[in-house]
Amino acid sequence: MPRVAKGFVRLVDRLNYGVGRMAMYLLFVLMGILMWSTISKASGAPSLWTLEMAQFVMVAYFVLGGPYAMQMGSHVRMDLFYAQQSPVRQAWWDAITVLALIFYLGVMLWGAVDSTLYSLQYNERSPTAWRPYLWPIKMILCTGFFLMLLQALAALIRDVATIRGETI
Repeated sequence: MPRVAKGFVRLVDRLNYGVGRMAMYLLFVLMGILMWSTISKASGAPSLWTLEMAQFVMVAYFVLGGPYAMQMGSHVRMDLFYAQQSPVRQAWWDAITVLALIFYLGVMLWGAVDSTLYSLQYNERSPTAWRPYLWPIKMILCTGFFLMLLQALAALIRDVATIRGETI
């Protein structure tokens, strides 16, 4: 494999590892928000913002942690026949499926960018009582989809290297 491809894979892996490790801590933020929600409801003065903020934090946790999960191989895989195949054969299957994933992520990123631009242009707000701006969470979605797309490209390069008998 060319040095540029190896460098790209290492860079993407390093980037997504760091982002994924930081995204892990969003779970503690989520627990704090939900604890505050419980306390405020029990005291008789429920907060308007807790449910929606918890949803935003959960989306950020999920979307920013996805590339890290893919990198670590901790995503769900149905390996009824897959596990019995040779590593090269597995790389072929992975390369085919990651191409479908790249297409899907490209469509998702395109839609997310379009929605984010709309949200910025018109100062879109949530129709709830709290009425937060939506562009911050939409930017996080764009970032997460982009990082996942980069991780999928890195996985494709790694699969091609395995098919060629090389390792990265």
